Amino acid sequence: MSPSAGVTRSTLRQQIADALRDEVLAGRLPPGREFTVKQIAEQYGVSATPVREALFDLSAQGLLASDQHRGFQVREFTVADYRAMAEARALVVEGLFRDPAERVAVRPEGLASIRRRASEAVRAAKGGDLDVLIGYDLRFWRELGQFVLNPYIADFLTRLRVQAWVFAVHRLRRDGMDENVLWFGHEELVEAIARGDREQVHAEMRSYYGHALAWADRLEAREAEGNAEANAIGNAEGSADGPPGPGSAIPPESPGHCA
Repeated sequence: MSPSAGVTRSTLRQQIADALRDEVLAGRLPPGREFTVKQIAEQYGVSATPVREALFDLSAQGLLASDQHRGFQVREFTVADYRAMAEARALVVEGLFRDPAERVAVRPEGLASIRRRASEAVRAAKGGDLDVLIGYDLRFWRELGQFVLNPYIADFLTRLRVQAWVFAVHRLRRDGMDENVLWFGHEELVEAIARGDREQVHAEMRSYYGHALAWADRLEAREAEGNAEANAIGNAEGSADGPPGPGSAIPPESPGHCA
């Protein structure tokens, strides 16, 4: 294979991965959606090899689940997953800023771009434009991540942020967006970093993660309420059927048996 062919395939692989990631983040590929390499290859009019590589890349990033026989599926993140994401990011960022001289190097020339991302993210959040918000929010955190001197940590934080949006996007489209769900502190965080105000950086980050965990609490409460209602309806329907008739077989009780 010639070098140019290798570059072309690698570029195509990345383009397909980026396109599919955008589809997932936009909610157009919902959680649980299944597809095969063949289907995606036909959709984009390309060979199976770069598609397979792209899908495995997205699986490695935690966005897809793969099955040898059924193909690929958009991963379904639970509220517990989301809570774990927020807690993991909080712990890592707290450690990063504990001694920023060794772990974080703020470059003043990079702040102008980050300020623009912050401003656009807040504007999109307040305007309820979810697609624009996701794009600017991810760029905002990705560019902030460039200040982190450990590239593995920066990559880890970026992946968690993408996964958090995969969890959130279809819920936000279903339930709507407001200040109880979205965090608007991007600009305050940037200015605290620009001033070198470590205490304020910690305060803004605590606000950010506290906001995420409070939303998780509300989602868990709603799910518990929904499950309780479903159980109540099921019990009521079972009672409405009445006792079994004379000809019905009633299995003997099994002492000590539990479901």
